[in-house]
Amino acid sequence: MSPNTIIEALEERPATSCGVSNHVINRINDEDEAVHRWYRFVLAFPPHLVTKYLSQFGATRKSLVLDPFCGTGTTNIECLKLGISSYGIEANPIVWFASRVKTTWSVDIEKLAAANERICSLLKREFEVRGLGEARPASSSRSNSTPNGLFKLTPEQEDLIPEGFISPRPLQKVLLVKKHVERQRDQQIRDLHRLALAAILVEKVGNLGFGPEVYRTKAKPDVDVLQAFRVKLADMLSDLQLLHTKDKWKAAKCNILFGDARQLRVLEVKPSLVITSPPYPNEKDYTRSTRLEAVLLGFLRDKKDLRLIKEGLVRSNTRTVFKKTSNSLDDYPILSVRRVAEEIERKRVELGKTSGFEKLYHQVVLLYFWDMRQHLLNLFRKLRPRASLAYVVGDQMSFFRVHIRTGRIIAELAESVGYTVNGIDLWRERRSTTTGLNLREEVVLLEKGTAGGADIA
Repeated sequence: MSPNTIIEALEERPATSCGVSNHVINRINDEDEAVHRWYRFVLAFPPHLVTKYLSQFGATRKSLVLDPFCGTGTTNIECLKLGISSYGIEANPIVWFASRVKTTWSVDIEKLAAANERICSLLKREFEVRGLGEARPASSSRSNSTPNGLFKLTPEQEDLIPEGFISPRPLQKVLLVKKHVERQRDQQIRDLHRLALAAILVEKVGNLGFGPEVYRTKAKPDVDVLQAFRVKLADMLSDLQLLHTKDKWKAAKCNILFGDARQLRVLEVKPSLVITSPPYPNEKDYTRSTRLEAVLLGFLRDKKDLRLIKEGLVRSNTRTVFKKTSNSLDDYPILSVRRVAEEIERKRVELGKTSGFEKLYHQVVLLYFWDMRQHLLNLFRKLRPRASLAYVVGDQMSFFRVHIRTGRIIAELAESVGYTVNGIDLWRERRSTTTGLNLREEVVLLEKGTAGGADIA
Protein backbone atom coordinates (compact mmCIF):
# COMPACT_ATOMS: atom_id res chain seq x y z
CA MET A 1 0.00 0.00 0.00
CA SER A 2 1.53 3.33 -1.04
CA PRO A 3 1.45 6.43 1.18
CA ASN A 4 -0.92 8.12 -1.28
CA THR A 5 -3.46 5.33 -0.83
CA ILE A 6 -4.17 6.50 2.72
CA ILE A 7 -4.80 10.08 1.62
CA GLU A 8 -7.06 8.90 -1.19
CA ALA A 9 -9.02 6.76 1.28
CA LEU A 10 -9.47 9.77 3.55
CA GLU A 11 -10.57 12.02 0.70
CA GLU A 12 -13.24 9.49 -0.34
CA ARG A 13 -15.01 9.89 3.02
CA PRO A 14 -17.78 12.48 3.46
CA ALA A 15 -16.45 15.96 4.21
CA THR A 16 -16.97 17.28 7.73
CA SER A 17 -17.37 20.99 8.29
CA CYS A 18 -16.44 22.61 11.59
CA GLY A 19 -18.49 25.16 13.47
CA VAL A 20 -21.85 23.36 13.47
CA SER A 21 -23.91 24.78 16.31
CA ASN A 22 -25.69 21.60 17.36
CA HIS A 23 -24.95 18.04 18.39
CA VAL A 24 -25.18 16.62 14.86
CA ILE A 25 -21.45 17.13 14.27
CA ASN A 26 -20.67 14.77 17.16
CA ARG A 27 -22.65 11.83 15.78
CA ILE A 28 -20.86 8.80 14.40
CA ASN A 29 -21.49 8.40 10.67
CA ASP A 30 -23.06 5.07 9.75
CA GLU A 31 -19.99 4.05 7.76
CA ASP A 32 -17.79 4.68 10.83
CA GLU A 33 -19.77 2.57 13.32
CA ALA A 34 -17.62 -0.57 13.07
CA VAL A 35 -15.60 -1.16 16.28
CA HIS A 36 -16.46 2.26 17.77
CA ARG A 37 -19.88 0.87 18.76
CA TRP A 38 -18.31 -1.86 20.90
CA TYR A 39 -17.93 0.55 23.81
CA ARG A 40 -17.94 4.34 23.55
CA PHE A 41 -17.22 6.85 26.28
CA VAL A 42 -19.98 9.43 26.37
CA LEU A 43 -17.51 12.33 26.06
CA ALA A 44 -15.54 10.88 23.12
CA PHE A 45 -15.09 12.87 19.92
CA PRO A 46 -16.37 11.45 16.58
CA PRO A 47 -14.20 9.38 14.19
CA HIS A 48 -14.68 11.80 11.29
CA LEU A 49 -12.87 14.51 13.25
CA VAL A 50 -9.82 12.23 13.41
CA THR A 51 -9.87 11.48 9.69
CA LYS A 52 -10.23 15.20 8.90
CA TYR A 53 -6.95 15.99 10.63
CA LEU A 54 -5.15 12.88 9.41
CA SER A 55 -5.92 14.16 5.92
CA GLN A 56 -5.02 17.76 6.75
CA PHE A 57 -1.68 16.66 8.25
CA GLY A 58 -0.90 14.52 5.21
CA ALA A 59 -0.75 11.23 7.14
CA THR A 60 0.84 8.28 5.32
CA ARG A 61 1.70 4.71 6.24
CA LYS A 62 5.08 6.04 7.40
CA SER A 63 3.43 8.30 9.98
CA LEU A 64 3.32 7.39 13.66
CA VAL A 65 0.29 8.87 15.40
CA LEU A 66 -0.09 9.38 19.15
CA ASP A 67 -3.19 10.01 21.23
CA PRO A 68 -1.88 10.74 24.75
CA PHE A 69 -5.43 10.95 26.16
CA CYS A 70 -6.76 8.07 24.10
CA GLY A 71 -9.93 7.22 26.06
CA THR A 72 -11.75 4.43 24.23
CA GLY A 73 -9.45 4.59 21.22
CA THR A 74 -11.21 6.73 18.62
CA THR A 75 -7.96 8.05 17.12
CA ASN A 76 -6.23 4.68 17.23
CA ILE A 77 -9.14 2.81 15.64
CA GLU A 78 -9.30 5.24 12.74
CA CYS A 79 -5.55 5.00 12.23
CA LEU A 80 -5.71 1.20 12.24
CA LYS A 81 -8.53 1.17 9.68
CA LEU A 82 -6.31 3.23 7.38
CA GLY A 83 -3.17 1.18 7.94
CA ILE A 84 -1.43 3.88 10.00
CA SER A 85 0.55 2.82 13.08
CA SER A 86 -0.34 4.53 16.34
CA TYR A 87 0.13 4.66 20.09
CA GLY A 88 -2.40 5.56 22.75
CA ILE A 89 -1.92 6.42 26.42
CA GLU A 90 -4.69 6.19 29.02
CA ALA A 91 -4.66 6.38 32.84
CA ASN A 92 -8.19 5.12 33.59
CA PRO A 93 -7.86 1.29 33.62
CA ILE A 94 -11.35 0.36 32.37
CA VAL A 95 -11.05 2.85 29.52
CA TRP A 96 -7.50 1.69 28.76
CA PHE A 97 -8.81 -1.88 28.63
CA ALA A 98 -11.60 -0.91 26.25
CA SER A 99 -9.20 0.88 23.93
CA ARG A 100 -6.77 -2.04 23.91
CA VAL A 101 -9.49 -4.58 23.09
CA LYS A 102 -11.02 -2.36 20.41
CA THR A 103 -7.67 -2.17 18.59
CA THR A 104 -6.86 -5.91 18.73
CA TRP A 105 -8.40 -7.48 15.63
CA SER A 106 -6.31 -10.62 15.10
CA VAL A 107 -8.69 -12.98 16.92
CA ASP A 108 -9.61 -16.28 15.24
CA ILE A 109 -13.09 -15.54 13.81
CA GLU A 110 -14.28 -19.16 13.80
CA LYS A 111 -13.17 -19.68 17.41
CA LEU A 112 -14.90 -16.47 18.44
CA ALA A 113 -18.16 -17.43 16.75
CA ALA A 114 -18.11 -20.83 18.46
CA ALA A 115 -17.26 -19.27 21.83
CA ASN A 116 -20.10 -16.76 21.49
CA GLU A 117 -22.59 -19.52 20.81
CA ARG A 118 -21.26 -21.70 23.59
CA ILE A 119 -21.35 -19.06 26.33
CA CYS A 120 -24.85 -17.88 25.38
CA SER A 121 -26.14 -21.46 25.46
CA LEU A 122 -24.54 -22.07 28.87
CA LEU A 123 -25.95 -18.84 30.24
CA LYS A 124 -29.44 -19.59 28.94
CA ARG A 125 -29.49 -22.93 30.77
CA GLU A 126 -28.06 -21.55 34.00
CA PHE A 127 -30.38 -18.55 33.99
CA GLU A 128 -33.33 -20.93 33.77
CA VAL A 129 -32.02 -23.20 36.53
CA ARG A 130 -31.43 -20.25 38.85
CA GLY A 131 -34.75 -18.57 38.16
CA LEU A 132 -33.21 -15.76 36.14
CA GLY A 133 -34.86 -16.56 32.82
CA GLU A 134 -36.72 -14.00 30.77
CA ALA A 135 -36.92 -10.47 32.12
CA ARG A 136 -40.03 -9.90 34.22
CA PRO A 137 -42.22 -6.86 33.67
CA ALA A 138 -41.83 -3.98 36.08
CA SER A 139 -45.33 -4.63 37.42
CA SER A 140 -44.32 -8.08 38.67
CA SER A 141 -44.18 -8.28 42.46
CA ARG A 142 -41.08 -10.48 42.16
CA SER A 143 -39.14 -8.23 39.80
CA ASN A 144 -36.96 -6.84 42.57
CA SER A 145 -36.44 -10.15 44.31
CA THR A 146 -32.95 -11.60 44.52
CA PRO A 147 -32.71 -15.39 44.07
CA ASN A 148 -31.02 -17.25 46.88
CA GLY A 149 -27.52 -18.62 46.61
CA LEU A 150 -26.23 -16.24 43.99
CA PHE A 151 -23.44 -13.71 43.93
CA LYS A 152 -22.68 -10.69 46.06
CA LEU A 153 -20.39 -7.73 45.79
CA THR A 154 -17.93 -7.03 48.58
CA PRO A 155 -18.82 -4.14 50.91
CA GLU A 156 -15.92 -2.20 49.38
CA GLN A 157 -17.32 -2.69 45.87
CA GLU A 158 -20.82 -1.71 46.96
CA ASP A 159 -19.41 1.44 48.48
CA LEU A 160 -17.87 2.44 45.14
CA ILE A 161 -21.05 2.12 43.05
CA PRO A 162 -23.34 5.15 43.42
CA GLU A 163 -26.67 4.17 44.94
CA GLY A 164 -29.27 3.07 42.43
CA PHE A 165 -26.92 2.69 39.44
CA ILE A 166 -28.03 -0.94 39.01
CA SER A 167 -31.06 -2.86 40.32
CA PRO A 168 -30.69 -6.12 42.33
CA ARG A 169 -32.02 -8.60 39.79
CA PRO A 170 -30.06 -7.28 36.76
CA LEU A 171 -26.97 -7.22 38.99
CA GLN A 172 -27.34 -10.94 39.70
CA LYS A 173 -27.55 -11.64 35.98
CA VAL A 174 -24.48 -9.56 35.26
CA LEU A 175 -22.45 -11.35 37.93
CA LEU A 176 -23.49 -14.70 36.50
CA VAL A 177 -22.42 -13.63 33.01
CA LYS A 178 -19.12 -12.44 34.45
CA LYS A 179 -18.53 -15.85 36.05
CA HIS A 180 -18.73 -17.59 32.69
CA VAL A 181 -16.77 -14.88 30.88
CA GLU A 182 -13.84 -15.27 33.27
CA ARG A 183 -13.75 -19.00 32.52
CA GLN A 184 -12.84 -18.42 28.88
CA ARG A 185 -9.35 -19.84 28.27
CA ASP A 186 -8.51 -17.77 25.18
CA GLN A 187 -7.46 -14.32 26.40
CA GLN A 188 -8.53 -12.45 23.26
CA ILE A 189 -11.99 -13.99 23.38
CA ARG A 190 -12.24 -13.44 27.12
CA ASP A 191 -11.34 -9.77 26.67
CA LEU A 192 -13.93 -9.32 23.92
CA HIS A 193 -16.58 -10.89 26.13
CA ARG A 194 -15.57 -8.70 29.07
CA LEU A 195 -15.84 -5.60 26.91
CA ALA A 196 -19.26 -6.69 25.67
CA LEU A 197 -20.40 -7.00 29.28
CA ALA A 198 -18.98 -3.57 30.13
CA ALA A 199 -20.81 -2.03 27.18
CA ILE A 200 -24.25 -3.44 27.98
CA LEU A 201 -23.91 -2.34 31.61
CA VAL A 202 -23.94 1.25 30.39
CA GLU A 203 -26.21 0.91 27.37
CA LYS A 204 -28.91 -1.49 28.59
CA VAL A 205 -28.56 -2.78 32.14
CA GLY A 206 -27.66 0.04 34.50
CA ASN A 207 -29.94 2.86 35.60
CA LEU A 208 -27.71 5.48 34.00
CA GLY A 209 -28.13 8.60 31.95
CA PHE A 210 -25.64 11.19 30.69
CA GLY A 211 -26.46 14.83 30.42
CA PRO A 212 -23.41 15.16 29.97
CA GLU A 213 -22.56 14.19 33.59
CA VAL A 214 -23.68 10.71 34.60
CA TYR A 215 -26.89 10.59 36.63
CA ARG A 216 -29.31 7.99 38.00
CA THR A 217 -32.41 7.27 35.93
CA LYS A 218 -35.62 5.46 36.84
CA ALA A 219 -34.78 1.99 38.13
CA LYS A 220 -35.12 -1.01 35.80
CA PRO A 221 -36.40 -3.82 38.05
CA ASP A 222 -35.39 -6.40 35.46
CA VAL A 223 -33.50 -6.48 32.15
CA ASP A 224 -32.97 -9.18 29.53
CA VAL A 225 -29.23 -9.21 30.14
CA LEU A 226 -28.61 -12.34 28.08
CA GLN A 227 -30.27 -10.87 24.98
CA ALA A 228 -28.32 -7.63 25.32
CA PHE A 229 -25.08 -9.61 25.72
CA ARG A 230 -25.91 -11.79 22.71
CA VAL A 231 -26.62 -8.78 20.48
CA LYS A 232 -23.39 -7.04 21.52
CA LEU A 233 -21.34 -10.17 20.81
CA ALA A 234 -23.02 -10.46 17.39
CA ASP A 235 -22.14 -6.84 16.57
CA MET A 236 -18.52 -7.38 17.54
CA LEU A 237 -18.27 -10.58 15.50
CA SER A 238 -19.86 -8.90 12.49
CA ASP A 239 -17.39 -6.01 12.64
CA LEU A 240 -14.41 -8.35 12.93
CA GLN A 241 -15.64 -10.44 10.01
CA LEU A 242 -15.79 -7.28 7.91
CA LEU A 243 -12.34 -6.15 9.03
CA HIS A 244 -10.86 -9.54 8.19
CA THR A 245 -11.86 -9.00 4.55
CA LYS A 246 -9.62 -5.92 4.43
CA ASP A 247 -5.83 -5.79 4.46
CA LYS A 248 -4.83 -2.24 5.41
CA TRP A 249 -4.87 -2.74 9.18
CA LYS A 250 -2.69 -5.86 9.01
CA ALA A 251 0.36 -3.79 8.08
CA ALA A 252 -0.10 -1.30 10.92
CA LYS A 253 0.75 -1.59 14.59
CA CYS A 254 -1.26 -0.21 17.49
CA ASN A 255 -0.04 -0.04 21.07
CA ILE A 256 -2.25 1.17 23.91
CA LEU A 257 -0.17 2.03 26.97
CA PHE A 258 -1.33 2.48 30.55
CA GLY A 259 0.22 5.62 31.95
CA ASP A 260 0.13 9.27 32.97
CA ALA A 261 -0.07 11.67 30.01
CA ARG A 262 1.65 14.39 32.01
CA GLN A 263 4.92 12.48 32.36
CA LEU A 264 4.75 10.19 29.29
CA ARG A 265 7.31 7.85 30.83
CA VAL A 266 5.71 4.84 29.09
CA LEU A 267 6.28 6.33 25.63
CA GLU A 268 9.53 5.14 24.05
CA VAL A 269 8.90 6.14 20.42
CA LYS A 270 8.89 9.44 18.54
CA PRO A 271 5.47 10.26 17.06
CA SER A 272 5.11 12.44 13.99
CA LEU A 273 1.41 13.31 14.52
CA VAL A 274 -0.78 13.86 17.59
CA ILE A 275 -4.58 13.91 17.55
CA THR A 276 -6.19 13.99 20.96
CA SER A 277 -8.79 15.46 23.29
CA PRO A 278 -7.66 16.01 26.89
CA PRO A 279 -10.18 16.53 29.70
CA TYR A 280 -11.62 20.01 30.05
CA PRO A 281 -11.44 22.07 33.28
CA ASN A 282 -14.85 21.50 34.86
CA GLU A 283 -16.56 19.56 37.65
CA LYS A 284 -17.01 16.31 35.70
CA ASP A 285 -15.61 13.31 37.56
CA TYR A 286 -14.50 11.16 34.63
CA THR A 287 -14.09 8.09 36.85
CA ARG A 288 -17.73 8.32 37.92
CA SER A 289 -18.89 8.01 34.30
CA THR A 290 -17.23 4.57 34.11
CA ARG A 291 -17.70 3.54 37.75
CA LEU A 292 -20.29 0.79 37.27
CA GLU A 293 -18.36 -1.24 34.72
CA ALA A 294 -15.00 -0.57 36.39
CA VAL A 295 -16.25 -2.09 39.65
CA LEU A 296 -18.19 -5.01 38.21
CA LEU A 297 -15.34 -6.05 35.93
CA GLY A 298 -12.81 -5.86 38.75
CA PHE A 299 -10.79 -2.81 37.73
CA LEU A 300 -11.81 -1.06 40.95
CA ARG A 301 -11.80 -2.99 44.23
CA ASP A 302 -11.89 -0.27 46.87
CA LYS A 303 -11.44 3.45 47.49
CA LYS A 304 -7.67 3.07 47.55
CA ASP A 305 -7.78 1.87 43.95
CA LEU A 306 -10.02 4.79 43.03
CA ARG A 307 -7.65 7.32 44.56
CA LEU A 308 -4.64 5.83 42.76
CA ILE A 309 -6.48 6.17 39.47
CA LYS A 310 -7.45 9.77 40.15
CA GLU A 311 -3.86 10.64 41.08
CA GLY A 312 -2.81 9.54 37.59
CA LEU A 313 -5.25 11.89 35.83
CA VAL A 314 -4.89 15.50 34.79
CA ARG A 315 -6.34 17.54 37.65
CA SER A 316 -9.40 18.91 35.87
CA ASN A 317 -11.96 18.80 38.73
CA THR A 318 -12.05 19.04 42.52
CA ARG A 319 -12.26 15.23 42.92
CA THR A 320 -8.68 14.99 41.65
CA VAL A 321 -7.25 17.45 44.19
CA PHE A 322 -6.11 15.52 47.25
CA LYS A 323 -3.67 17.78 49.06
CA LYS A 324 -2.56 21.38 49.35
CA THR A 325 -0.28 22.30 46.48
CA SER A 326 2.46 24.87 46.06
CA ASN A 327 0.52 26.58 43.27
CA SER A 328 -0.89 29.86 44.58
CA LEU A 329 -2.32 32.99 43.01
CA ASP A 330 0.67 35.02 44.15
CA ASP A 331 3.45 33.05 42.49
CA TYR A 332 1.68 31.27 39.60
CA PRO A 333 3.83 31.94 36.50
CA ILE A 334 1.14 31.96 33.77
CA LEU A 335 -0.59 35.34 33.81
CA SER A 336 -3.69 34.44 31.77
CA VAL A 337 -4.42 31.44 33.98
CA ARG A 338 -3.83 33.44 37.13
CA ARG A 339 -6.33 36.07 36.01
CA VAL A 340 -9.03 33.42 35.44
CA ALA A 341 -8.33 31.85 38.84
CA GLU A 342 -8.44 35.26 40.53
CA GLU A 343 -11.83 35.98 38.93
CA ILE A 344 -13.20 32.63 40.11
CA GLU A 345 -12.02 33.24 43.68
CA ARG A 346 -13.39 36.81 43.61
CA LYS A 347 -16.79 35.47 42.50
CA ARG A 348 -16.75 32.83 45.25
CA VAL A 349 -16.18 35.45 47.93
CA GLU A 350 -18.75 37.79 46.39
CA LEU A 351 -21.39 35.03 46.34
CA GLY A 352 -20.57 33.86 49.86
CA LYS A 353 -19.79 30.30 48.77
CA THR A 354 -17.89 28.44 51.49
CA SER A 355 -18.05 24.71 50.77
CA GLY A 356 -14.82 22.77 50.55
CA PHE A 357 -15.28 22.02 46.87
CA GLU A 358 -16.11 25.62 45.99
CA LYS A 359 -12.97 26.83 47.73
CA LEU A 360 -10.99 24.56 45.40
CA TYR A 361 -12.43 25.86 42.13
CA HIS A 362 -9.72 28.44 41.50
CA GLN A 363 -7.08 25.90 42.51
CA VAL A 364 -8.41 23.41 39.94
CA VAL A 365 -7.87 25.96 37.17
CA LEU A 366 -4.29 26.54 38.29
CA LEU A 367 -3.58 22.83 38.55
CA TYR A 368 -5.27 21.88 35.28
CA PHE A 369 -3.27 24.27 33.16
CA TRP A 370 -0.09 23.48 35.10
CA ASP A 371 -0.61 19.79 34.28
CA MET A 372 -1.31 20.56 30.62
CA ARG A 373 1.85 22.66 30.34
CA GLN A 374 3.83 19.81 31.88
CA HIS A 375 2.27 17.40 29.37
CA LEU A 376 3.07 19.66 26.42
CA LEU A 377 6.67 20.12 27.55
CA ASN A 378 7.35 16.42 28.09
CA LEU A 379 5.67 15.60 24.79
CA PHE A 380 7.78 18.20 22.95
CA ARG A 381 10.92 16.32 23.93
CA LYS A 382 9.59 13.06 22.44
CA LEU A 383 8.17 14.25 19.12
CA ARG A 384 9.83 14.01 15.75
CA PRO A 385 10.98 17.31 14.21
CA ARG A 386 8.13 19.25 12.57
CA ALA A 387 5.50 17.02 14.18
CA SER A 388 1.90 18.23 13.76
CA LEU A 389 -0.62 18.21 16.62
CA ALA A 390 -4.38 18.70 17.01
CA TYR A 391 -5.92 19.22 20.48
CA VAL A 392 -9.71 19.12 20.74
CA VAL A 393 -10.70 21.28 23.72
CA GLY A 394 -13.71 23.23 24.90
CA ASP A 395 -14.38 26.54 26.64
CA GLN A 396 -15.93 26.18 30.09
CA MET A 397 -18.10 28.19 32.51
CA SER A 398 -18.48 25.58 35.26
CA PHE A 399 -16.92 27.63 38.07
CA PHE A 400 -19.26 30.48 39.08
CA ARG A 401 -19.88 31.19 35.37
CA VAL A 402 -16.38 32.53 34.81
CA HIS A 403 -15.47 32.01 31.16
CA ILE A 404 -12.40 29.77 30.71
CA ARG A 405 -11.11 30.06 27.14
CA THR A 406 -9.46 26.67 27.16
CA GLY A 407 -8.28 26.63 23.55
CA ARG A 408 -6.61 30.04 23.74
CA ILE A 409 -4.82 29.18 26.96
CA ILE A 410 -3.64 25.77 25.66
CA ALA A 411 -2.25 27.58 22.61
CA GLU A 412 -0.44 30.04 24.87
CA LEU A 413 1.02 27.27 26.99
CA ALA A 414 2.17 25.39 23.89
CA GLU A 415 3.88 28.46 22.50
CA SER A 416 5.64 29.04 25.83
CA VAL A 417 7.37 25.63 25.64
CA GLY A 418 8.46 25.81 22.01
CA TYR A 419 5.52 24.88 19.76
CA THR A 420 4.34 26.95 16.84
CA VAL A 421 0.60 27.65 16.92
CA ASN A 422 -0.78 27.17 13.39
CA GLY A 423 -4.37 28.06 14.20
CA ILE A 424 -7.46 27.36 16.27
CA ASP A 425 -10.32 25.79 14.33
CA LEU A 426 -13.89 26.11 15.56
CA TRP A 427 -15.21 22.56 15.70
CA ARG A 428 -18.67 23.24 17.08
CA GLU A 429 -20.60 25.34 19.58
CA ARG A 430 -22.46 23.72 22.44
CA ARG A 431 -25.01 25.08 24.87
CA SER A 432 -23.74 25.57 28.43
CA THR A 433 -26.06 23.87 30.93
CA THR A 434 -24.96 26.43 33.53
CA THR A 435 -25.47 29.69 31.64
CA GLY A 436 -27.51 28.82 28.53
CA LEU A 437 -24.80 30.46 26.41
CA ASN A 438 -23.02 28.86 23.46
CA LEU A 439 -19.46 27.80 24.23
CA ARG A 440 -16.79 27.07 21.65
CA GLU A 441 -15.23 23.66 21.17
CA GLU A 442 -12.06 24.10 19.19
CA VAL A 443 -9.13 22.25 17.67
CA VAL A 444 -5.81 23.84 18.59
CA LEU A 445 -3.30 23.17 15.81
CA LEU A 446 0.36 23.01 16.79
CA GLU A 447 3.70 22.16 15.24
CA LYS A 448 6.92 21.23 16.96
CA GLY A 449 9.18 24.21 16.52
CA THR A 450 12.93 24.11 16.14
CA ALA A 451 13.68 25.56 19.58
CA GLY A 452 14.10 23.32 22.60
CA GLY A 453 11.36 23.08 25.17
CA ALA A 454 11.39 25.32 28.23
CA ASP A 455 11.91 23.97 31.71
CA ILE A 456 9.17 23.65 34.30
CA ALA A 457 10.18 24.69 37.78
